[in-house]
Amino acid sequence: MQVYILAFVIALFTSWLLTPYVKKLAFRIGALDKPDGRKVHKGIMPRLGGLAIYLGFVVAVLCSMHLSKDVMALLLGGTVILIVGIIDDVYQLPAKVKLLGQIAAAAVLVLFDIRIEWLNNPWGGYFYLEYLSIPFTIFWVISFTNVVNLMDGLDGLAAGVAGIASITVILVAIQQGFYPVAVITAALAGGIVGFMRYNFNPATIFMGDTGSMFIGYMLAAISIFGAVKSAATIALIVPAIALGLPIMDTAFAIVRRYTNGRPIFQPDKGHLHHRLLAMGMTQRQAVLLMYIISAILGIAAVLLTEVGGYYAVIIIALIITAVVFGAKKIGILNDR
Repeated sequence: MQVYILAFVIALFTSWLLTPYVKKLAFRIGALDKPDGRKVHKGIMPRLGGLAIYLGFVVAVLCSMHLSKDVMALLLGGTVILIVGIIDDVYQLPAKVKLLGQIAAAAVLVLFDIRIEWLNNPWGGYFYLEYLSIPFTIFWVISFTNVVNLMDGLDGLAAGVAGIASITVILVAIQQGFYPVAVITAALAGGIVGFMRYNFNPATIFMGDTGSMFIGYMLAAISIFGAVKSAATIALIVPAIALGLPIMDTAFAIVRRYTNGRPIFQPDKGHLHHRLLAMGMTQRQAVLLMYIISAILGIAAVLLTEVGGYYAVIIIALIITAVVFGAKKIGILNDR
């Protein structure tokens, strides 16, 4: 059995077996999500599910990988962001405090020299970041951490989109021969898939910030790890394209709130999943549609690895144009 398949299976079964126990723990410590005017669910829900994903991931990595300095950095950074998520799920941390926790988790990677130091020029050569390397790395990690967090609005949505993105990264990593990246990402994907047994509509537990921030953080960390080990910027581009849906949704939310004079970090009901529900879709229909869009973006990400600089730019431009056109059609930029 290939090691990445083993990692996926171990993480899947560990997450699947532990989620019911995590659910009991969530009720015991008060990690509960209460309904309000912005949220879709009607009753009180446990929201510590990300802990099961984390445990599945860690067990799979420990069973299938050599604990190198880089792997230890990813595990340590993931643990830091997990602790921040657990505290937030129980006590609802202020946004600034949560941001400080995300910066601390990102700093772990920097301390272990897992950082973005250069980028490929599509027309040849490299862009060396030099003194911008550390802030760019931290910005990259925080951005991924929060886009997955903001996507977590419907049963199974964030988990499914992140799972599709993870599978995309696995396929490209195998195709390019980045096997350590494939194994680590397979462990993450397995943890997500095992948890989705309880998270798909009708969900019995949410992943909470514990899960959404951990998944976003790990996808960012894995992409940087892949770029460092493979000396190829494609390791950064693939997960960014695969997560194009939550990234663009977050970008539209920032533009929408700014143009309407509202605080950028103030939650609203203008996200894509809110718009799809307002159009008459059920939760399942909206989630499945967003899965399909994410899968298409994943396919586009895989295609990017097979084309040259000019074609890559064209594919990315077409994706952005299509997303912007669709966003305008459903009024995602409007303050409604």
